[in-house]
Amino acid sequence: MKAKETLFKTLSDTVISQKLLRNVAVSQLDKYMLNKMVTKYEGKDDNDTQMARYQIFSAILHSVQRNLDKGYISISVVKKLKNLLVGDTLSTSGEYKVKKDVHLKYKEKYGEYPPNFITLSPTQKCNLHCIGCYAASNKDTTPTLPYNIVDKIVWEAENIMGIKFIVISGGEPFMYKSEGKTLLDLFKKYNDIFFLVYTNGTLINSTVAKKLSELGNVLPAISVEGYEKETDERRGSGVYKKILQAMAELRTAGVPFAISVTATSKNVEVLLTEEFYDYYFNELGATFMWQFQLMPIGKGKDTFDLVVPPAKRMELYKIWERIVKEKKYPFADFWNNAILSNGCMAYGNDSGYLHIDWNGNIMPCVFVPYYVDNVYDLYIENKTLADATNSDLMQRGRKWKNEYNNRNKLMPCSIRDHYENFRKNILTKDSKPENKQAAEAIKDENYFKTMIKYDKDLTKLTETFYKEKQSVFEKCK
Repeated sequence: MKAKETLFKTLSDTVISQKLLRNVAVSQLDKYMLNKMVTKYEGKDDNDTQMARYQIFSAILHSVQRNLDKGYISISVVKKLKNLLVGDTLSTSGEYKVKKDVHLKYKEKYGEYPPNFITLSPTQKCNLHCIGCYAASNKDTTPTLPYNIVDKIVWEAENIMGIKFIVISGGEPFMYKSEGKTLLDLFKKYNDIFFLVYTNGTLINSTVAKKLSELGNVLPAISVEGYEKETDERRGSGVYKKILQAMAELRTAGVPFAISVTATSKNVEVLLTEEFYDYYFNELGATFMWQFQLMPIGKGKDTFDLVVPPAKRMELYKIWERIVKEKKYPFADFWNNAILSNGCMAYGNDSGYLHIDWNGNIMPCVFVPYYVDNVYDLYIENKTLADATNSDLMQRGRKWKNEYNNRNKLMPCSIRDHYENFRKNILTKDSKPENKQAAEAIKDENYFKTMIKYDKDLTKLTETFYKEKQSVFEKCK
């Protein structure tokens, strides 16, 4: 092991296991990563990008320290997560070499490197019915992938694509059951894969929390809409109290958890206050937070009334910069933080991912509800998940990414921020809508015009801001 790898391992292990030395180790590890990611960085990404990535790392480091000090997360769980998330990133041998070999074989066969991760929504079933849910879930819907198909998808992701990170969404993942198995059985079988699970939290009891602690490879991301008022208004009366109980069970079991919040016109003012982040990170012990801005799918005025206006979207970006840097609270906004991922993450190559839904449809992204391939059809034809990455829809999306990425990282989304181009140059004739709402959106002229107007308004706000920001960083080099 190289000296730098040894230093990183020693410092990170000290942060986790040695409470008396934790403050010193955190400070040293923070400086080490600043040096590696910014000061002596020699890669192709600009200083702005690397600084943002360092700041997120630093915020995660301090978040873990806070929750370890408070006893909210167990040392054994953090050790397992650390090994899964960063154990092979600094190493030049062992598992990293195996993963690299898988990637090279994939590229030889398919022409590009594989996706970094997949998002799998194994069931549409849900015990809630949230307003504006992209999954259009409710307790009466039944589409669910059989366990043998879910198992095959995960096996292919790991062994054909070399993926070690899988996002589970839904529906409500903890409602999944097939062939006598739940997702807990899947997590146990693939214990060398890190699973991020988006959940409404209402089904996490002491038994589930204890099992997650024993597994150590699962991070629940619990959905809220703000505080009790905003959450119950969208998710149902009494839901927030169940969420707080779920968080208490996870803290008791030592399981770190994230918060997932959908930004809408109704709760955006709450999300623009520092108190919101203080509450979830300091008082409730969240380790990470994801923000998603509501994606309008379907037709009708109500859909767009919930969308965060362009000016407020810019304000969300600015508070993200301040909170991550100054408060050391790690959170990421799926649209506003494309600087961390170098733009759009969709369309299934090494700068992105794929989404497989409860019907087996394979989509470029959770928020792009159109598909060409289906896992059932692929498996009948003795093909694999990897074959879906070469559809015309996927290739057109990647072509746009290669041409557009880095122009304006505040407008990264191929469908949300560039809808006219998506309809004209990415969406193909053989693309099928995932659901009724997606089918309606394609036919609705008002939807088309409203999306284009949103994009034009956002362009005016972001381009000047982004150019000025780039100019500042250029002068600092």
